[in-house]
Amino acid sequence: MPLLADANPGSLSAAATSVAHVAGADGATERVVLRCPDGASAEVYLYGATITSWKSRGAERLFVSALAKLDGSRPIRGGIPLVFPQFGPGELPQHGFARTRKWELVSTEARGISAVANLELRDDETTRASAWPYAFSLRYTITLTATTLSAIMKIENFDDREFSFTALQHTYFGVPDIAATTVTGLDGCVYADKVRGTTGTTEDRAQVTVAANEDRVYADVPGIVTVACGNQRVRIQRFNFKDIVLWNPWAAKAAEMSDFGDSEYKNMICVEPGAVVERVTLRPAQMLSCGQLLTVEDAADAEL
Repeated sequence: MPLLADANPGSLSAAATSVAHVAGADGATERVVLRCPDGASAEVYLYGATITSWKSRGAERLFVSALAKLDGSRPIRGGIPLVFPQFGPGELPQHGFARTRKWELVSTEARGISAVANLELRDDETTRASAWPYAFSLRYTITLTATTLSAIMKIENFDDREFSFTALQHTYFGVPDIAATTVTGLDGCVYADKVRGTTGTTEDRAQVTVAANEDRVYADVPGIVTVACGNQRVRIQRFNFKDIVLWNPWAAKAAEMSDFGDSEYKNMICVEPGAVVERVTLRPAQMLSCGQLLTVEDAADAEL
């Protein structure tokens, strides 16, 4: 695929920081590739502003299904899709429209040890004709370093009315073995269990594990959450995202999804920061920044 633009011309190797804008035969496969001097990299599709790869210390940290559609025909199954302005089902299609719109690449920057891409989604005729008809701007800044990936959304109300929304970064982590994977930082938090239809349960485990279909919404999670499997650890630090969604489809649910392999549930877990328990309201001209900073903490020779 031809390079359209490169923030560091002639250098896409691990020897230098670079940001490349890459296009395919159709606009749906247009993407941005960020690289850092030590070999860390990230890939972002403009369709949905979905981060589909994050490699750090020689290992891929995200999960994307081998059956995921990357041609714009449906939301990308894996990586970090963006949920906005609606979490789950509702008046809009499932999880809103941000993950199924083509975003504009506003700018890129390769500076020192970090690579940055800035994307934007604004209201248009289609969004204004939807059940959420407001004037807005959603800017998305993705910053890559050797061991971190920062994903920050800035939501601004350009309408003359207030609006409310829910938002989430639907992060799919790749793990060597779901049976050996733990999530820490959720103990003491109250959650709604969407599989069992219960609410108001308090998590009493310091290390949460998954051994069945799980779809839980943890409210008001106070601190850092960590996903660990063996010597692989990724720390999740959140900004204005109070809630955490924990999801794994397990075998039966996986078999029902056409864009998810039947056994792929063994190698992924979704730990998703968001504002979903309570809607966020912005008055005209108000703005909110929210997002996450992911940090690799495992040994340099850890393998997925």
